[in-house]
Amino acid sequence: MRQTEEPGTTVTTLANGVRVVVLAMPGIGSASVSVFVRTGSAHESARLNGISHVVEHMAFKGTRTRDCQRINLDAERLGAEVNAHTDKDHTAYHMRGLAAHAPRFVRMLGDIVRESTFPEEELERERRVILHEVADDEDDPLTIAFQLFDRASFGTHPAAQPVIGRRANISRFTRDDLLGYVQRQYSGANVVVGVAGDVDGPAVLAAAQATFGSLPTGEENTLTEPAWVGGVASKRLVGSSQTHVVIGYPIGALVDDDPVGPMAAAVLGEGMSSPLLDRIRERKGLAYHTHCSADVLGRWGQFVIEASTGPEHLDEFCTEVRKLLRAHARGIDAVQLERARNQLAVRALRSQEQPYRRVEEACLDLLFLGRVRPRAQSLARLRRVSAARLAEAFGAMLAQPVAAAVTGRLPRSAAQRVRERLA
Repeated sequence: MRQTEEPGTTVTTLANGVRVVVLAMPGIGSASVSVFVRTGSAHESARLNGISHVVEHMAFKGTRTRDCQRINLDAERLGAEVNAHTDKDHTAYHMRGLAAHAPRFVRMLGDIVRESTFPEEELERERRVILHEVADDEDDPLTIAFQLFDRASFGTHPAAQPVIGRRANISRFTRDDLLGYVQRQYSGANVVVGVAGDVDGPAVLAAAQATFGSLPTGEENTLTEPAWVGGVASKRLVGSSQTHVVIGYPIGALVDDDPVGPMAAAVLGEGMSSPLLDRIRERKGLAYHTHCSADVLGRWGQFVIEASTGPEHLDEFCTEVRKLLRAHARGIDAVQLERARNQLAVRALRSQEQPYRRVEEACLDLLFLGRVRPRAQSLARLRRVSAARLAEAFGAMLAQPVAAAVTGRLPRSAAQRVRERLA
């Protein structure tokens, strides 16, 4: 067991490489337990795109000792929630309930992650469910815009692949495909078990050892860092009344441990008083919805501006966004910097009060940084981001080719118009 720089946080590495992080939260009667696996859509070949997501769905459809109904009943009898999610660089399984039940949650998640049998009849049913999910995405212009944006950002790199996968793949995957993928990817070197709450640490660790200690060590699932490509993509969608726009540039990854990307997004476009909202919505009336965010993953990051506007406003919207970006590369307003710092600080502090968020952050830190970042250190780094550093970051982004996507109701030559106005 290793005490970290963060008080109350311990990290234990089992003999097979599985790491167990326990975050003590005295007085918090609920607990969050998660199992994070370093595998996602960016680890998939084109032929396997979507398999991480299918595995995540199927993990709840039956194990060697429990069927789907029993898995759900066992959790709900304890008043617990059970869930999971798949991302581009990880897959995670979660339970939330009473802190006293945390060791049981570790064992129950271990059963789901390690002992799933992927019954053929369940696979056929769940395949249809996932294809309905794909259909929902295909009906959502903004989801389509983000998928096109990822391709514009990263070209043919697996980072550009959709997490949900391709219809043809989902229709083709077999039980053996799922079993083989889990055997290759779900190894000790790629698993982190996280627990937060007012829990019995030794009991949690004993449960993790009993449940995950025999998992083969395996090799670390690696990713090549995607090169930024840039470009503008468009897709006209019949029946849409608005134009949906996504614009972005590369920023640092989680492994860079640098808050400047999220700070830049907060300065430009988070909050009603931000320059983006003030200019685009309040002063110009170009869009009801517009927002800026930083999508920071393990080995890459994207600075993203999104909006839904009318096709007649697309040119002016892109022109105004370009003006704002250039203005921020010249200098940062002191009041806006103060706002962004405080917004991010409050967000970080609120996250630390929530067991689920603490587990998520700690597990991702261990997967991609190899350590859990102390809260005080992270807050201090936020405070140290200067106006000059932020202006430099905006300049560095503008030196890269823009990636953008527009979908929905489009004016003629939409992609060319966006390209010209963002150049």
